[in-house]
Amino acid sequence: MIHANIIRNGKVIEGFDITGHAGFAKAGEDIVCAAVSMLAINTINTLEKLLKQKFELVEDQKKNGGLLQVALSDEGQNDPAVQLILSSLELGLRDVEQSYPKYIKTNIN
Repeated sequence: MIHANIIRNGKVIEGFDITGHAGFAKAGEDIVCAAVSMLAINTINTLEKLLKQKFELVEDQKKNGGLLQVALSDEGQNDPAVQLILSSLELGLRDVEQSYPKYIKTNIN
């Protein structure tokens, strides 16, 4: 199962982490993993390349079936565009969870 955590401080999203593997299908054919990966990578690319944000990125493919963790800088936490992009990630993850509840769990911390 994929565990996606949106890390909040009140209404402000400070970052996110995603661990695990969906187990919907074998590696390379798992549409749930592909959807979550696409959402996460697109979010990271948008933060970095379009919004020029600085953040801490941790990626470990061996830990817990995979780990991707993003922690925003204070500047990013106060940027409305960054908050919009992260809210979009949360919405996308919740949509995937609604369609495949046995394979992904989204938490707000």
